[in-house]
Amino acid sequence: MNFSLSAAVCLLIITRYMVKSTHPECLIVLYLQNKENECKLQMNTDASLQPSNTSAGCVTEWDGVSCWPSASEGQIASVHCPLPLRKPETPPVLITRQCTERGWSGASVPYYTACYYEGAEEEEDEDMGKEKHYFDTLRLIYSVGYGASLAALLIAVLLFCCFRRLLCTRNYIHLHLFVSFMLRSLAVFIKDVVLFADKSTDHCTVSTLRCKAAVTFFHFCVLSNFCWLLVEGLYLQSLLLFTFTHTTKLFRIYAIIGWGTPSVTLVIWALLKNQLDDEGCWDNLESRLWWIIKIPILLSIFVNLGIFLNISRIIVQKTKATHVNQSETRLYRTLLRSTLLLIPLFGVHYVVFALIPEHVGVGPRLYFELVLGSFQGFIVALLYCFLNGEVQKEVQRMLRRWWPETETNAINLPTQEYVP
Repeated sequence: MNFSLSAAVCLLIITRYMVKSTHPECLIVLYLQNKENECKLQMNTDASLQPSNTSAGCVTEWDGVSCWPSASEGQIASVHCPLPLRKPETPPVLITRQCTERGWSGASVPYYTACYYEGAEEEEDEDMGKEKHYFDTLRLIYSVGYGASLAALLIAVLLFCCFRRLLCTRNYIHLHLFVSFMLRSLAVFIKDVVLFADKSTDHCTVSTLRCKAAVTFFHFCVLSNFCWLLVEGLYLQSLLLFTFTHTTKLFRIYAIIGWGTPSVTLVIWALLKNQLDDEGCWDNLESRLWWIIKIPILLSIFVNLGIFLNISRIIVQKTKATHVNQSETRLYRTLLRSTLLLIPLFGVHYVVFALIPEHVGVGPRLYFELVLGSFQGFIVALLYCFLNGEVQKEVQRMLRRWWPETETNAINLPTQEYVP
């Protein structure tokens, strides 16, 4: 029993060590924070050991970068530039201070000279300015995109709910997909407000229940969105494979995939995160626990890609068959157009960066996923609601009922309106 308990404890310690990771940009901040804590501990130890009537010499001091040990008057202390700040491929520069009767003297070499290249400060300011402009532009674009998507999706959901005769299995799936896109848009805005509204917040050290809840909700919404995109692909595949399907049973399975899978996944992730890697706001994508969320997303992307290729193959075979009549050929061609409108929309562009590490190609990845992804909900609402022939007919019927003399010109883009 004792052996089992010891083994469990060792396994927990090893697992904790393996999953813990830190943002690269936060390594310096956390390093200095740990050194400051060690220095303060040394100050308290020196204060308790030093007699109260002794005032000569210099006490232990933290200058914001290094800890200077206590010294006698006239003694010279020296430290190196902290390792995370040290110049690459150059010998370390020794920084000295002398203990005088007035206390510690100034440093012999400023830290920015000992730790950085000449002119690095100007280059760093210029780079930070460009980076700030880049992220501000990116945030403006994806905010407009998610805002437009949220407005369009809200109108689409209201249309489906108002016209009850439209709510077949196919449109129920569309409705849940719209809701998942809306939640994703809301989650982005909530996450931005909680994490980035206060410019003075230190994102390397902040760790509040509020920010953890915002990040967890964001991951849930993103995973739910991918799951419902997968459901769309599975439903299209089932229409081609099975002539008769029990739509009620299928929709229950789809609901479990769409909402149940992300719920269970996020509960497991949050529990493990709280126990093994409870640092920051849980937004570290370098953590090994991130794979708990990433694996279902990758499965959704590649299963949808496989479904798209399989549907394309089936349609090509059907249209080339000599025994297929003209009306059936037109049906499959219409389905091909509908499939091409849907599957690449949520599959192909995610495949580009799916297996590439998070830190590789950050600039193109952000524009590709955030900018294109932010307008994805708007495009889906446009194709599968506003340009849907069934929806347009219901709107025309309602307009004729209210204004009998009204004439409408509808654009009928095939979006599976023939599917039962």
